[in-house]
Amino acid sequence: MLFENELGDGDATANWLLIKGNKILVFIDKVQFTLPEINIYKLSKKMAKSQYLDRVDGRSCYVAELTADTVAPEGMLFYDLRGLLGQIPDDLFFLAGKAFQILHWDHTHKYCSQCGAQTENKIDERAKLCPSCGFVNYPRISPAIIVAITKGREILLAKGSSFQTNFYSVLAGFVEPGETFEECVQREVEEEVGLKVKNIKYFGSQPWPFPDSIMVGFTSEYESGDIIMDKKEILDAGWFSADQLPKVPGIGSIARHLIDWFVQS
Repeated sequence: MLFENELGDGDATANWLLIKGNKILVFIDKVQFTLPEINIYKLSKKMAKSQYLDRVDGRSCYVAELTADTVAPEGMLFYDLRGLLGQIPDDLFFLAGKAFQILHWDHTHKYCSQCGAQTENKIDERAKLCPSCGFVNYPRISPAIIVAITKGREILLAKGSSFQTNFYSVLAGFVEPGETFEECVQREVEEEVGLKVKNIKYFGSQPWPFPDSIMVGFTSEYESGDIIMDKKEILDAGWFSADQLPKVPGIGSIARHLIDWFVQS
């Protein structure tokens, strides 16, 4: 996934994450942090664009977007980022996620939103500069809450209409302008399942590169109301005990961390 080569500007060596569409290049049978065997020079001919990411183990790290006709080298394949969650170390997953986010930002900010001129990378910080009107645009981060709601020894889990697989999870939603995180928790819960909650407490956060979110986790307790699903975002919802959980998200996500917290508490 992370390639070692000598293409970094000003670096003796640099590391590269190589992405095609919504997939990242990895070994078929394993995911390594460094893959020095790969002929990065041959693959560099397929690089449509690149962006600097960070320093990793003292070396600069870049992400490169490969052209749609790029063929994976022998013994490798292009793998969906979601499938790597919980399968590789967290630091590597979040670095790969950052790579996807930066490329997404690069794609969606080619032109100035004020005057329409083509933007340029700002040389002294991660930003897009409009050479025509001077407007500066930074990578977008969309905050969202995710909350575990408990009622005694039960947790509320729901099946969302946007879920790609048939599982149940805790509730989540994007923060609206002018809202605190706690107000967002209360609004999202009431809108999606018709309940009121109390004792809202911060749990933790997790970058979520699908495409540019940060998930801010909370725990809360049921206060009042009956489950009334909105039938748009929520297809089904109910109260579950720790020993009778439905299919839940895989390990690695903050949703799973919240569910595991409930099971272990």
